[in-house]
Formats: sequence, C-alpha cells, structure tokens
Amino acid sequence: MKRSEACPCGSQQDYGNCCGPYVDGDRPAPTAEALMRSRYTAYAKGKADYLFKTHHPSQRTFEERFELAKTIKNTRWLRLTVLATQKGQSQDKTGVVEFVAVYADPNPGQLHERSRFTRQNGQWFYLDGKRLPPLHPKRNEPCWCGSGKKFKQCHG
Repeated sequence: MKRSEACPCGSQQDYGNCCGPYVDGDRPAPTAEALMRSRYTAYAKGKADYLFKTHHPSQRTFEERFELAKTIKNTRWLRLTVLATQKGQSQDKTGVVEFVAVYADPNPGQLHERSRFTRQNGQWFYLDGKRLPPLHPKRNEPCWCGSGKKFKQCHG
C-alpha cells in the first residue's frame, strides 16, 4: 500500500485527494485556484508536461517546454500562499489568483504574482501573470522564507 503524502500546494490534504488527480491527468481542475495550486504542485514535483498542457495554447511557445524543464531542475519549491482570488469558479469564464510562492535555488526567494486564467470547453488554462513586488512582513512577524525567525532577524 502506498503511503499518503501531503500535497505540496499547502492545502493540508493528501496529494491523491487534492492536486494529484489534476496533475496526473485523471480530471481537469474545477476552478482557477485549483488549477493554480495544481500548477504549483507540478513545479514542485517536476511535472513539466502538465505545466505546458495547462498553459493556454495561445500563449505556449516551443521553447517553453525546455525552459520549464530547466527551471524545475534548478529550483526547490518550499511553500505556497494564496492571497486572493477573483471569479474563477466553475461557472465563470475567467479568474484571477494572487499568490506568493517561496523557493530556493539555492537561496530562498519568493514569486509574488497575480495570475490570469480562462476556461474553455470546461477546462481552465493559465493565461499569463503579472509579477508583483515581494511581500515583506512587519519586523516582528515570521519571515516569509520559513526560517522560523522574525523578519527583522532574517531578511529585514
């Protein structure tokens, strides 16, 4: 029997009951946020084909698959925090998800992005994203990198 593993997206659910069915191709993500979480999971698990497949066809490039493979190999994804969602439910045609993803390659960093999604023929696709400035907690709040230190003692 296979041991259950926590889903990398931070949902506190088992991978098989969370992003696994989407990343493994069993069914499409039902919402824009579910697609965004599953794409983060695909980055964390090295599933470049899923990332390519869920990028809107009008935005895909031939080089993208190679760039994804390179990025995945050189980056360790540590944590995802969803900050906000707009629309993106199963009845919507568009959605926006703002998130922060923490990574190490080899030093910790963060990707703060507002991503746009579109739904066509019942399937959500990542359209594009706007990178936003890094989030900085208040001095006495925990650091974004996950060190367990206060921000002022770590990256502040």
